[in-house]
Amino acid sequence: MHGVECIPMPPAGLFETDDSTPQDAPTSFVRVAVERSLDLSDGLTYAGPESNQPLAVGQRVTVPLGRGDAAAHGFVVAVGGPELLDGFDPNKVKRVRSASSTRLPEPLVELARWMSTYYCCPLGMVLATMVPAAVKASIGRRTITKLEPVPDPPADFDPGTPTARAAWDAIRQIPAGDFPIAAKDLAHRVGATNAGPINKLVKLGALREVTVETVRAPEAFWSESGAALAAPPELTPDQHAAVEGITRTLGTFAPHLLRGVTGSGKTEVYLRLIERVVELDKSAIVLVPEIALTPQTAERFLARFEHLGVAVLHSGLTGATRNKQWAAAASGAAKVVVGARSAVFAPVPDLGLIVVDEEHDQSYKQDQLPRYHARDVAVVRASIEHVPVVLGSATPSMESWHNAQTDRYTLWHLPARVAGLRMPAVEIVDMRTERKKRREQHGDPRTLESIGPTLASAIEQTLTAGGQAILLLNRRGFASYVACPDSNCGWVLGCDSCDTRMVVHRAQARRAYVRCHHCLAEQLLPKTCPTCGKKVIELGSGTQRAEQEIERRFGTTLGLIEGETFARVDSDTMRRASDYFDLLARFGRGELKLLVGTQMLAKGLDYPNVRLVGVLNADTSIGVPDFRACERTFQLVTQVAGRAGRGRDPGRVIVQTMSPDEPAIRLAAQHDFETFAKRELATRHASRLPPRWRMARVIVRDRDHDAADEHARGIAQAIRAAADEAVVVQGPAPCPIARVAEHFRFAIELFAPNPKSIQRALAAPRTAGLLKADARTAIDVDPVAVL
Repeated sequence: MHGVECIPMPPAGLFETDDSTPQDAPTSFVRVAVERSLDLSDGLTYAGPESNQPLAVGQRVTVPLGRGDAAAHGFVVAVGGPELLDGFDPNKVKRVRSASSTRLPEPLVELARWMSTYYCCPLGMVLATMVPAAVKASIGRRTITKLEPVPDPPADFDPGTPTARAAWDAIRQIPAGDFPIAAKDLAHRVGATNAGPINKLVKLGALREVTVETVRAPEAFWSESGAALAAPPELTPDQHAAVEGITRTLGTFAPHLLRGVTGSGKTEVYLRLIERVVELDKSAIVLVPEIALTPQTAERFLARFEHLGVAVLHSGLTGATRNKQWAAAASGAAKVVVGARSAVFAPVPDLGLIVVDEEHDQSYKQDQLPRYHARDVAVVRASIEHVPVVLGSATPSMESWHNAQTDRYTLWHLPARVAGLRMPAVEIVDMRTERKKRREQHGDPRTLESIGPTLASAIEQTLTAGGQAILLLNRRGFASYVACPDSNCGWVLGCDSCDTRMVVHRAQARRAYVRCHHCLAEQLLPKTCPTCGKKVIELGSGTQRAEQEIERRFGTTLGLIEGETFARVDSDTMRRASDYFDLLARFGRGELKLLVGTQMLAKGLDYPNVRLVGVLNADTSIGVPDFRACERTFQLVTQVAGRAGRGRDPGRVIVQTMSPDEPAIRLAAQHDFETFAKRELATRHASRLPPRWRMARVIVRDRDHDAADEHARGIAQAIRAAADEAVVVQGPAPCPIARVAEHFRFAIELFAPNPKSIQRALAAPRTAGLLKADARTAIDVDPVAVL
């Protein structure tokens, strides 16, 4: 976790005033954090609504804002009497206009306060992030009338007719917790042939009508990927030790790190822990990275706990379904919530456990305001609600591993695969040697194919023997470099709006085009160099070129035909979650023999017939100007390699690279996380980088270069003036990608041995209004990328 210190923010006690003087002065007041960029730690003070409707902390309300009294939404963060006024005239305070039924539990309001301070974001915007837009808009919500027995009916009550009497006797046997029930359903439940007896009981006053809000929506969309949902297996000694050890901390805040090699049964540990939690009549939240990419993992939770109610929260749901799932979590109808990063805000009652699966995954970091990390927010929420939190991964983040090594987290190990399965053998292949071998065989020095002879041979052997294969290339498109072949010319095709190169994409129905993967600008691929007129060359490989190469090389010999027996898996082909689910279902049934794609294939796939995994280019992230490049490379190679050998065949992994001696690649091939982590942490410590040191970035952007530079210098000066001697402030300096979407970008970076020093350095200019998260300025605390 990245620390939970809360630094005081701008002063409270600010009011929305009304020039009119009401007859009766209000006596109840609330503070409301408005869903606007008003950076006030305690919001604005309002009088209660004229209806005298009682308000509660966490309730969403509508209030008048500004001189024009524009309607604005916000959340109540404090409730009280005149003490909230700090001596201000109560007759001049504006009133809350209305209140909705949407309410966040008080622990989530406390969590929002921490997030507002730590991530430098207005409190109202943090609270707004916690509630899905579909819930705020009441999509699919409707009001219906149901029935329930009146309290304490007379013992001698006589409905009169035999049918009504029989219905009443049956109703009295229904558990009280099942009410209210719709009239039609109640008639069916008591065995009545029509609603006549029920209507008579209503007329006699034995049953009363109650208004209930409900959400009409289809169930959460899910897949049938072909994963076998077997009976719970017997735990290994290591699994049993982890389950029992973590169980002993239920009811207290206790962070745990579960490091288990791929296939070691981490998910089963989570399932057993949740069983213990629900036995105590408490709820659990399970976070998974990009739930649409990990359907097998989430399906296991759905299957195991279907009888308890499972709410699924992810971006692939319709608005009405998301509203329905959120309501199920809030009401306690669902004891288990499974979802992506926003599920950390699920308003479950009686929380008992939080699980963060694949805690190292970058998708847990939000790239928009508020720029929170769901893993760290989960730890803080667990602290607030006094429950344990379990972080699981085969390749833990350096932050979590550092916390485990310094005894902030309890570490549990699952060092071996379950059911006696072995880790796959990993072979590192030097592509320089492979290409030389290829040229000698074919006599073509220009050959730049993605699949070398060693991997090509392994593909043929695996598929001929009836196995399946997965190939990873973490780069989309056909080619990543378009240039003039004449070195004296030097022309390279770049994006007009960004300081990046364009990527070639090819489509059957149109001419090849180039796209910027940052601003998404597109244009047709030029055939000739605009400077000297020579035919352009396309260099660098992406998933689309690999797809073409597979069909060309193996289409005849192995019958690999794109779309029929193999498929490309990247964000260009998987437009919707259903596309990915359908593809995995086909792969699980054996209809597809081979998958080639980006890191989408490295997450959560468990298919016993995958006997070969090939990494086409392990160097794609090594050369990125980011201090986490080696960590990401190790994680990606390890995770995708873990997809192999989950059946009786131990599996084989071939890693192609131009850097065979790179420690991140070599140690990943050896499945040696601890040696890698020790080396990486030592390097970070010597360089004063996270996790030993803490970091924050302020990014200033503007269409005008000089304006961006000047604004960044002003912010840097204010930060330096507020920072203590422990803080190192670097910049401003142009970002590694200095221009994106026609905006020039400058970065100010803060480093300190503790989070409190960084928070103080940011708090002072933020309070003074010099540092404000808006369209021009982004504040990123604990960044996961520095491009």
